[in-house]
Amino acid sequence: MIYFKRSYIKAWYQEIPKMVFMLCGLMHVMSAFGQKASEVMLKNDKLHLTWSEQSSGGYRLVSLTVEDGSPQKISVPLAEHQRTILFAAEKPSNEPIVIQDQKGANITFPDTQYRYVAPIWKQATSPVSMNIAGQVYTYQPDIGDRQPSVVEFRQEDQYFNMSETWSLDKDHPNDICVTMTIEAKLAGYYAMASPSLAVADPKDFQWAVIPGMFQGNQINPDFVRSYAYGHGIPNRPVVVRERTTSTLASLLTLASGVTIATIAEPGSARDPWPNDKKKHADWQLGLSMMNRQGELTPTLYHPVLGEENSYMKAGDKLSFSFRYTIQKADWYTVLNHTINDIYRFKDFLKLKQTERSLSDRVYVMYDYLLNDSTSKWNTQVYEGTHIGAQDYLGGVYGSDKDAMKNSDYGAMWMLGRLTGDSKLLQERLPQAANFKRMQQERTEGFFFGAAAGQYYLHKSKRFAEEWGPYTEPIGTTYYMMMDIGNMFLFEPHRMELKQELRHAADWLLSHMQEDGQWVVAYDNQSNKPLFEDLEDLRPTFYGMFVAYKLLKDQKYKDAAIKGADWYIKNAVNKGWFLGVCGDTRFAPDFATIQAVQALLDIYTLTDEDRYRIAAHRLARYYITSIYTHPIPSILDKSVNGISRKDWEISQVGLNFEHGGIIGSANHHGPILLASHAGLFVRLYGETRDSIFLDMARAAVWGRDAFVDNATGVASYYWDAMNKGAGPFPHHAWWQIGWIIDYLVSEATLRTEGQIVFPRGFITPKVGPHQSYGFALGHIFGHDVELLLRKEMISIDNPNIEYITAIDTQQKQLYVILLNNSMREQNVNMQLELIPDTLWGEHPSLKKISVLDADGHVQRNVDTSALPELVIPAVGLNVVKIDLR
Repeated sequence: MIYFKRSYIKAWYQEIPKMVFMLCGLMHVMSAFGQKASEVMLKNDKLHLTWSEQSSGGYRLVSLTVEDGSPQKISVPLAEHQRTILFAAEKPSNEPIVIQDQKGANITFPDTQYRYVAPIWKQATSPVSMNIAGQVYTYQPDIGDRQPSVVEFRQEDQYFNMSETWSLDKDHPNDICVTMTIEAKLAGYYAMASPSLAVADPKDFQWAVIPGMFQGNQINPDFVRSYAYGHGIPNRPVVVRERTTSTLASLLTLASGVTIATIAEPGSARDPWPNDKKKHADWQLGLSMMNRQGELTPTLYHPVLGEENSYMKAGDKLSFSFRYTIQKADWYTVLNHTINDIYRFKDFLKLKQTERSLSDRVYVMYDYLLNDSTSKWNTQVYEGTHIGAQDYLGGVYGSDKDAMKNSDYGAMWMLGRLTGDSKLLQERLPQAANFKRMQQERTEGFFFGAAAGQYYLHKSKRFAEEWGPYTEPIGTTYYMMMDIGNMFLFEPHRMELKQELRHAADWLLSHMQEDGQWVVAYDNQSNKPLFEDLEDLRPTFYGMFVAYKLLKDQKYKDAAIKGADWYIKNAVNKGWFLGVCGDTRFAPDFATIQAVQALLDIYTLTDEDRYRIAAHRLARYYITSIYTHPIPSILDKSVNGISRKDWEISQVGLNFEHGGIIGSANHHGPILLASHAGLFVRLYGETRDSIFLDMARAAVWGRDAFVDNATGVASYYWDAMNKGAGPFPHHAWWQIGWIIDYLVSEATLRTEGQIVFPRGFITPKVGPHQSYGFALGHIFGHDVELLLRKEMISIDNPNIEYITAIDTQQKQLYVILLNNSMREQNVNMQLELIPDTLWGEHPSLKKISVLDADGHVQRNVDTSALPELVIPAVGLNVVKIDLR
């Protein structure tokens, strides 16, 4: 009830008509907003946010509820510290601060020999990165304009004026779009923080992730493990850079199952190549899993204090746009929304065109690798045996520019089988096989059977590891068991390979710990474990799988299962991983995606669905190792004087070698070695999750800007653009391996399994691609052999890939044509058959048929001329050629 003083009654009575009008207006406002005059709401069918005016002045968020389809709405816990601005009169220091561990001791990281890691760790421990720089200003704004779906807040302060516009996204009802605009009143450095909404209990949340940086379901007080390796969430409000954040969002799933993500609007972060030079390391957007006050809540900063655009003179204005997504869904669902709906990942494929097909690149690299000069093939005599490998011109511990290395034995033996090339079969492969045999420790003792090292140093006549005198168990899985295993698939008559494989398997098994794990490495002198601050969160167990498949000994199967179980419990379930690159002290890398294929292979041993489920879960984690920003465009840019469209040099779709705080992506950006592409195609076939297929195609289509024209070899790192293999010629073997894996996987997918070829074992180190050609495959029910023959097939459209195979019994040649574009393509094909052991001295054409993806004959054509084909977008045709 409202009471009035007696003296006001007469005046009030006289004002009734005017007040009735005002009251009607107020009732209309209350009806429109569904709120009291002291409250402000944003509301739709999914979200309901309420701000309330405080007695101390200004408005703060007092309620946030989420509709999940149940009668009871979910109310989320709110942040205590909701709005923060950072200010510094002087530019903050870039020098690292002293960090202490849980016991108060100063943290010294990394060891002095890690010259690539040390400078970026210093950057990552600067006052700005540690979020201790500048002064903190908190505020509760007043209300400006408001409409049913838009609210504006305003704040005036002695240092700045702030306006905030909040609106609900009509297309995505779980999204709230926010634009903050700051006007400086005092010259200095400013950083706007996204307002804090929902918070999680640090001891009770389901998942948190800044993609590419760190993830997990717990706060990890071990600062190095959490911050440098991404093992859980750091216990400090660190601010990370966009240069290795794969998707520009911070995502947090609360105990209730509600995920809140704070997502930068496109254009907020750096463009890695804005015009004619690399700007990959620019820092325009900061991301954190905590606000400055240490509450667990997804937070963004723009600009970054002390970085570009953060200095403002009095009167300068700057805006920052971002959005919140809040829904009852897991982090992966919200990440997909961010990638596809906000950053329009699917649209990238529509821009892609190519100048050279992947198939053509394989043939060009084939020539490159067979040339003694370009391939840098080196033969040496070691213990009376001729061994061969490619020169490795990078740094290796103890080397004198004399290191040699072979990279992908599966691809080497596959190319030998598919081409029938005498130089490969009679010279290169026997020398490479001898290299592999000599690479194994053959002296009785602690390391008997293990890999002696990746590299051979021919001046000192010894094998060595790249970054020190130590031996990793996963090195034996890689360089003994996986390599020897792939060789044996192609040469099963070589019984000495089985013996060497058994020695390696027994060494690996004898060093498995009781719970199923291995140590990271052993010192070669003392035999003691090294890197004891880390766990071997890598697919070392895969060596036991190879051993069981080829040796059929139950103890190896048991060990493979035990190792996989330990890995699921300690790596997959936690989201904690370790890499295999010593130069970054084992920062998480492509070993993670290798483990997906490894777990899928364990599933084939056991038929227990938990391995397949774990593999699919792990694959979703690996999506956070793939760039999804900035949105590719058709803007013109310049690369070393060559005009390129922005999409041609885009990082989008490319994966890290290793990202995070200490990975190589900080310096170089992502890599062009898309070993995961074939597996991603297969994962789409298993899960029907389209992001796997889109990412596979984004990684490999139209990457000509990175390919050396003369050799067909793509540069390893993004920032090298098209410098080819450079000092690493062995990379070409990996590229042949993943390209064939990808193309065969696409053929299998597009024919729903009617074109299929057996896969070999995973290649060492760089990812999950596998070899082919050691056994017969099938095309529409016919037994066929894969083959490669130079200049046999000529295609006039580079968007069309081709795979060739032959049915030797029926004398039928199959040419599988894949349209790798989002548009229908016309293609003409020419065939040149030269005498061959597969079809004789005088081959001729008997019949030509064009088959569709179901194997149905579309038409038979005259043998005098191959037909012009029209292949639908991302479609497939098969030309079947009967030979006389």
